[in-house]
Amino acid sequence: MTRILLDTHAFLWLVTDDRQLSNLARTCFLDTHHEFYLSAVTSFEIAVKYSQGKLKLAEPPREFIFNRIKANGLIPLPVTIEHSLVLADLPFHHRDPFDRLLVAQAMVEQIPILSADEKLSAYPVQRWW
Repeated sequence: MTRILLDTHAFLWLVTDDRQLSNLARTCFLDTHHEFYLSAVTSFEIAVKYSQGKLKLAEPPREFIFNRIKANGLIPLPVTIEHSLVLADLPFHHRDPFDRLLVAQAMVEQIPILSADEKLSAYPVQRWW
């Protein structure tokens, strides 16, 4: 079983069947040999952008996220102290704090990240798209 961490946009595009989703990402998501992890970072980013009016959802973030976790068999990934401490030595190839923490989680957990963001390839993680 391959474990994969979802970047926030990948999660949103997967659960809304957005056309921006790559064929590889869609195929991976449908493959039962993969386990997909949704980071607490993603819920934080979604909540922030929703509260700022930058993100529209079919329902409030709490319901949207929990309903999609359940419907898609996603595994929640909490942020740990170990995850956050990786940031102290992480180069600033990417300035977005949400993405940097997702990279740190992928590094610590030693799992690939499903993301269209090419900047993440500058880090020592596998980026699938």
